[in-house]
Amino acid sequence: MSKKIKAIRGMNDLLPDQASIWQSVESQIRLLLSSHGYGEIRMPIVESTALFKRSIGEVTDIVEKEMYTFEDRNGDSLTLRPEGTACCVRACEEHGLLYNQTQRLWYAGPMFRHERPQKGRYRQFHQVGVETFGMPGPDIDAELIMMTAQLWQQLGIQDAVTLQINTLGTVDARADYKARLVEYLTARKDDLDEDSRSRLESNPLRILDSKNPQTQKLLDGAPSLMDCLDLESKQHFDELMEMLDKAGITYEKNPRLVRGLDYYGKTVFEWVTDKLGAQGTVCAGGRYDGLVEQLGGKAIPAVGYAMGMERLVLLMETLEQTEGHKASVDIYIASVGDKVYQTALILAKTLRESLPGRRIQSHCGGGSFKSQLKKADKSEAQYAVILGEEEVDNGTVTVKPLRGQGEQLVVEQAALASTMTQLLGEKA
Repeated sequence: MSKKIKAIRGMNDLLPDQASIWQSVESQIRLLLSSHGYGEIRMPIVESTALFKRSIGEVTDIVEKEMYTFEDRNGDSLTLRPEGTACCVRACEEHGLLYNQTQRLWYAGPMFRHERPQKGRYRQFHQVGVETFGMPGPDIDAELIMMTAQLWQQLGIQDAVTLQINTLGTVDARADYKARLVEYLTARKDDLDEDSRSRLESNPLRILDSKNPQTQKLLDGAPSLMDCLDLESKQHFDELMEMLDKAGITYEKNPRLVRGLDYYGKTVFEWVTDKLGAQGTVCAGGRYDGLVEQLGGKAIPAVGYAMGMERLVLLMETLEQTEGHKASVDIYIASVGDKVYQTALILAKTLRESLPGRRIQSHCGGGSFKSQLKKADKSEAQYAVILGEEEVDNGTVTVKPLRGQGEQLVVEQAALASTMTQLLGEKA
């Protein structure tokens, strides 16, 4: 017997029960973004490797260790996208969407990073990303944060997530601060953990995000970015906090929040939870005003965020907030008898046309009424519509409630659609 082929480690199947939850959450996200005037954009999964080296930074962990990069048959270096912002900027610039325009865009799909798989952190993971262009003020930063806060409320997880915000200032302010931080840490290099020592030369700001307790303690005496902050960035941050205060959005200022990608500046934020262990970031983003110019376009202000679907759904499951998002059948049609199944299929077609949006399942494959009703119950259907030879001869059907205390009804086939509309309307 041939050896069974399994999925690649860290790249997981999404089975129907789980997929229905994802579909429900994605649908709510889509409606929320649409209601705020955001349009969907879809980019390729594979991009030129140079795109990520220029945007993310060659000395980041993503580029150095985590990207899935390969040469195609033409010898070009291609990469499975590890994140979506650079792809979105490339697409907008290539198709002229940024010239004298503002844009509010969103996308969804798989991203790829070769990391050590663990719960909530996979090699193929899915993100919903939101990107805006052409708006320099803190009002659009506030809109993005308020929009995510509304989503958490809709999903029932608002009490389990905390907003952390910070400002990284301009490029010049960060360069000044970086020099001070490196000077401070170099004098204490022997006390740093191994990862932080390697980042001291390549990406010292990431040391602020270290999870090592000894390094965090050492940082207590480090220079503060706020001391190097330029006036423009400080005003931008103060206005953002004022807007969030007026909107009733609770937040924590986290001066060590830096984000892992080189292109961020000014506002950065994360929605974090303590319900998922180490993988506590559910949504993160910030400003990247210099990225478009960095990728060859004209300088344009930009801000966005990405949320991880795996972690979002995992958090909802942990909090037992997924029940209402599972898809269940509204009507299950059970039929037994020669040629009865033909009438059942036509009846199901008529019902689907009359009740758009309702889930109607017609039994196929034979079996007794008893076995079919067991399957109807397992499908969590609200009602079973029973059709036998006697019902076909009489032009009727039997409607059996499978949930609650309703009475069993016998109705004319011609009146079934209106009867089910009324019954399901009462259940809605």
